[in-house]
Amino acid sequence: MKRILLPAGGAVLATGLLAAGLAGTASATPAPTDEYLAKSAQQVADIIDFWTKSDNAALKSATAYHWDYKEVKKLVQKGGYVADTKPGVVAPIGEEKKVAAKVHNVNVPKTIGKVFFEGRDGKLYWCTGTSIQSNYKNLVSTAGHCVYDLAGNDEVVSRWVFVPAYYQGKAPYGIYVGKQAFTHYDFSIYEDFDRDYAFVTVYNGIGGGAGKAAQVTKGEFDKHVGPKWVDEKDITAAEYTAGVDKYGENGPFKSKAVDPKVETVAKPADVNSAADAQKYMDADGHNGVKLVGVEVTKGQYTAAPDGLDNNAKFIGMTGQPLSISKEEYDQLSAAKADGKFLGELTVTKDKNGNATAWFKQQFYIKKWVKATAQTRYWVETYYVVDVKYVDNGRLGDVVGGQGFAYNQPTGKYVRTFGYPYAEHPDGSKPYTGVTVKNCYGKTSAKLVGSAAKKIEEHVALKCAMTPGADGGPWLLKYSNAKRLGYVNGVTSTFNDQDSNDRVDYISSPYFDGETNTVYKAAANTASGPMFPFPKP
Repeated sequence: MKRILLPAGGAVLATGLLAAGLAGTASATPAPTDEYLAKSAQQVADIIDFWTKSDNAALKSATAYHWDYKEVKKLVQKGGYVADTKPGVVAPIGEEKKVAAKVHNVNVPKTIGKVFFEGRDGKLYWCTGTSIQSNYKNLVSTAGHCVYDLAGNDEVVSRWVFVPAYYQGKAPYGIYVGKQAFTHYDFSIYEDFDRDYAFVTVYNGIGGGAGKAAQVTKGEFDKHVGPKWVDEKDITAAEYTAGVDKYGENGPFKSKAVDPKVETVAKPADVNSAADAQKYMDADGHNGVKLVGVEVTKGQYTAAPDGLDNNAKFIGMTGQPLSISKEEYDQLSAAKADGKFLGELTVTKDKNGNATAWFKQQFYIKKWVKATAQTRYWVETYYVVDVKYVDNGRLGDVVGGQGFAYNQPTGKYVRTFGYPYAEHPDGSKPYTGVTVKNCYGKTSAKLVGSAAKKIEEHVALKCAMTPGADGGPWLLKYSNAKRLGYVNGVTSTFNDQDSNDRVDYISSPYFDGETNTVYKAAANTASGPMFPFPKP
């Protein structure tokens, strides 16, 4: 398992009114990163309108995404993968309590489809993706480079949608707008192609067509039956007052109290003793000012001066070590190694050297802070859409979803699917990108490396598919009868091993325990419908 070192994080200061400073555990696994692809109802409506207007003209005009076309090279032996945990699988949708059969005939599953998006260059592209099992039946797996525009400073692409079973401008099962894209930290930050995979949550599918979103008045909005939403824009207090004077309390201008602004202030003039400070130590403080304890290290505490000013020692807050359980001791030890627990840990042992009791001790300095009440002011804008769309429902309920597998050994047969389109390096073009193609064979870890893309742990498969197939699933135990298997990779790179200027191998990141961490984060994230479309 290759690991790119993460930037060192600063110590976390636990603040609170004389708080004891609860500490959490820290994980050695890099957290998944996620980015919103479409967050507001207006964004979703605009995306749907863009792809579906003029009889799906934009879908028909897109071309295969092959930003790395000039980089078709040989894979070389370079380290190879290392399984980081035990092998694991998640059953496909509908097969949660069954075992997938080993069938080698080829029937294309309706879970396979095209991922469409707009690049930073303004051009329209597609990759391949598949519906995959998740708690909310709303997940698509694809390649990381089909979500992040690596040529555009690693920003996510625009207008991302998934169309299962796409064929020549037709969306037989609806169009699914991407909500959040989950990737590995090493890919989104460092462009490490050993982590070139993504799991994207999608909103419920949209079928039919729709009128363009229209801005309306508050009264028209309240009367409208069908898709509608409210956008909010922050304004000043003066703008709010003027708006209320014009439209009244029931108009579009709104306000509400929000979390107070907290800032450090000087010691109050009337505090000259510990007794004086006591009135500032309750939950409400005194005249908006209160005294809090900020946790520091023992060294910082020792170096701090005595007294009542800011950053002085908080007398009494070190006290005697507190008895804790072994479980809490272990948790705090891990947190301390990660800089997230600043106190001291000690163990009492018997004459045989066996631990009998565990203790923690924490250290605090004073902070005088003042909380100032804050109010948020905003104005609402109201939008409605003529009801022509229908809600096709959740992706997994409509087309099913493939299973998921990780930490599997190589040398196993897989079936991979995709929509290849681009020409080979020699200029020949055997694929149209119209229909789904597939390859079948045993995976190999012997051809894994590419310095240009930081690849050290890819898995290879003999296959002549070209770009357009990017993001297509590599399915273990694919069943022809059920059209289901287990996603154990996604097509990432295209390679020419015999130097004849034709693609003959493709490669995928090795799906390990860290892949599973990214997958689980996505699989446990809801999306649902963006607006209340009627059912068909």
